[in-house]
Amino acid sequence: MRKENEETSKGKLLDYKIFVPSLLIIIGISIPFSIYEAQSLDLLNWTFDTIVDVFSWGYIWYAIILLGAGLYLSFSKYGKVVLGDPKEKPRFTLFEYASILIAMGVGSTIMRTGMVQWAAVAEDPPFGLEAQSSEALLMGNAYSMFLWSFQVFAIFVMAAPAMGYILHVRKRPLMRISEACRCIFGDRFTDGVGGKFLDIIFLVSILSGAAVTLGLGTPIVTYNLSQLFTIEVTFGLTLIVTVLWVFLFSMSAYLGIDKGIKRLSTFNMYLAGAFALFIMVVGPGVFILDYFTETVSYLLTNYINISLYTDSLSTEGATHVQSNTVFWFAYSATWAMLHSIFAAKISQGRTIKEMILTYLLAPTLLSWVATGVLGGLGVHRFVTERVAVMDIVQNQDEMAVIPEILASLPFSTLALIVFSIVAMIFLTTTLDSTTYTIAAYTSTKDMSISEPSKLLRIMIAIIIAAVALVLMRVGGLAPLEVVSGLMGLPIIVIQFLTIFAAKKMMDQDQAWLTNVRK
Repeated sequence: MRKENEETSKGKLLDYKIFVPSLLIIIGISIPFSIYEAQSLDLLNWTFDTIVDVFSWGYIWYAIILLGAGLYLSFSKYGKVVLGDPKEKPRFTLFEYASILIAMGVGSTIMRTGMVQWAAVAEDPPFGLEAQSSEALLMGNAYSMFLWSFQVFAIFVMAAPAMGYILHVRKRPLMRISEACRCIFGDRFTDGVGGKFLDIIFLVSILSGAAVTLGLGTPIVTYNLSQLFTIEVTFGLTLIVTVLWVFLFSMSAYLGIDKGIKRLSTFNMYLAGAFALFIMVVGPGVFILDYFTETVSYLLTNYINISLYTDSLSTEGATHVQSNTVFWFAYSATWAMLHSIFAAKISQGRTIKEMILTYLLAPTLLSWVATGVLGGLGVHRFVTERVAVMDIVQNQDEMAVIPEILASLPFSTLALIVFSIVAMIFLTTTLDSTTYTIAAYTSTKDMSISEPSKLLRIMIAIIIAAVALVLMRVGGLAPLEVVSGLMGLPIIVIQFLTIFAAKKMMDQDQAWLTNVRK
């Protein structure tokens, strides 16, 4: 503690050489885009539409190649390499470990996409399906499951082997992308401008992504509160919810992984499971089970078709599935390094195979169940005409339909409250993991033996919240959302570099012989 205080007083708590430029870039992007929002959105959307038209194939193969690389590392000689001392036990039990990865990887977005994503697909289905037909409704929920499947979680985890190796095996003090690439570029590049450039790209993508995630997650709660208390969704209400959220994820980040993030993650797994059971009991449980079963069959039957879908023969523009898949993979890429660094930090004592396969399987299975229950409820309300889902989505906002669907359940007040709590905790665990990781990344302390400063974690939490609130106030969140998606392009290059670096470091050390469990 005394050493930490000395570092703080000397201004060495934070590496300002990478943090300040990153923050200035975010501000530099946000202010002009906020002032000229309409023109900025036109420009950014044109850029994104061009990427969809030209590089759909690239994003699709990018995700598939990462999945293939993950399976190769898992089932080759590299899979048995232990991240840390082969004699030590893993830091967390498998359930705790999987819960933390689920909470980090899934977040509150599953609450939104799980309940309403199917509607957008059913209205504009791929493969020539008729809009709002039975096949389109099945495709809608199958596509929602696809969004939270193996390719996305491969994107999230595939930089983790290199980060975990430098941290737990080579015991490098700085938990940074530049450090992982040292074996490729050498000391001069890593310790110079090149290394700083890599680290700044990482921070810009994560800070913008965190601000956007907080901004997009808040309406999930504000719309439910609006339904509960019959009040309007105003910026004041958004401010109150955001401040509460900031307090929650600041406290969780302050307490650290064991006392904060782990406990919240495992508690939310139980609460989310209880909520799903509640919907099954008081809602259309039999319909949900039947629809879930058929949806899984539809997904598995069409998984390759969806994975490789580019709509190449269409002359009428991109369908929702084509454009949204590109955006989803690009947006996931902006988060990839964050997820990988956090996964690396908590994987001490795990093998590379255990780390990769847990991240591929646990969040996927949880997401499929969540999508089956929430999507099944939404589809049931649509086909029975209990809720005018399509009209609300098309004429208002997809967020507005969520409380309407929940209000159609018995004990609707309880459903709205629990749904909001689960969403809040999911976003809290995502953002406290984000805060913790950014603090660890920018810290000057030795991350192989230390935790990031608690003061630094609070500072990062406040900065993320401030950026999100300012952007929501001036209407600049939408441009930054597109920008954060575009930031995935340089991250993709960095991901492949870290995969090559992981293999190269393990080859140099012959880790499959020297760092395995006996």
